[in-house]
Amino acid sequence: MRVRYAKRGRLRFTSHRDFARAFERALRRAAVPIAFSAGFSPHPRISYLGATPTGVASEAEYLEIALSGRVELGRLAAALDEALPSGLDIVECVEARLGGGGLADRIDASAWQVEFPQLAAAPLDAAVRAFLARESVPVERLTKDGRRTIDARAAVAAATVREGAGALPGASGGSTDRDCAILDVVVRQATPAVRPDDVLAALRVVADLVPPAPPRAIRLAQGRLDDSGRLADPLAPDREAVPPTATHADAREGPPGSGQHQAPSLGTAPAG
Repeated sequence: MRVRYAKRGRLRFTSHRDFARAFERALRRAAVPIAFSAGFSPHPRISYLGATPTGVASEAEYLEIALSGRVELGRLAAALDEALPSGLDIVECVEARLGGGGLADRIDASAWQVEFPQLAAAPLDAAVRAFLARESVPVERLTKDGRRTIDARAAVAAATVREGAGALPGASGGSTDRDCAILDVVVRQATPAVRPDDVLAALRVVADLVPPAPPRAIRLAQGRLDDSGRLADPLAPDREAVPPTATHADAREGPPGSGQHQAPSLGTAPAG
């Protein structure tokens, strides 16, 4: 099974390890018939793909799980969503199509949206134009092994600036900003990975851009970048082979903690 999930609101501050723990607990609470690895120390067969940095919201995170029995996709999505904390939300579950290739092979870029509160679009647009005009923009990143220099420009496939107002879904506390520039950027997933904060550091290098308030970033999509600059939906090949009942609502019913959304556990499903 392939799962798309979102990190919203305060839950964007959960690390990848925190999410992995929460997800494994959710699998147990929902009684999902998860398959385990063989050997002396069996582990749930879960594969995570390209998790966002801690503190960054996302509408397009992906993972794969192997099941020991067949389940109904809509019930699986609802049961997992109910078992996870509000803010870690299941968006969609699909069954992997046989012979369709690995999910990682369908993802080589991400689309990000970065909100700049209290900043007009003009200075940001000038900084982005200066950035795109460069062939290379080295920036430093602090890692566990010390400082590392990476080229922030090489990974950026496209970047545009527009005027905006309001808050990003899941990225802020719901406040609005009268002056708010928005940067839409598509970044190739290279090694080492270039993150939104690396692009912001590059804008500081090329144009001395220092935002008056902390920017707010959210990943909107992942997929394979085509010749037109669009990202192909990585779940589309699997979705086409499954009846259109496999999706789950993007948001829960009722306010967080209201108990209005009651999803039954899956129990054990017969194999095949």
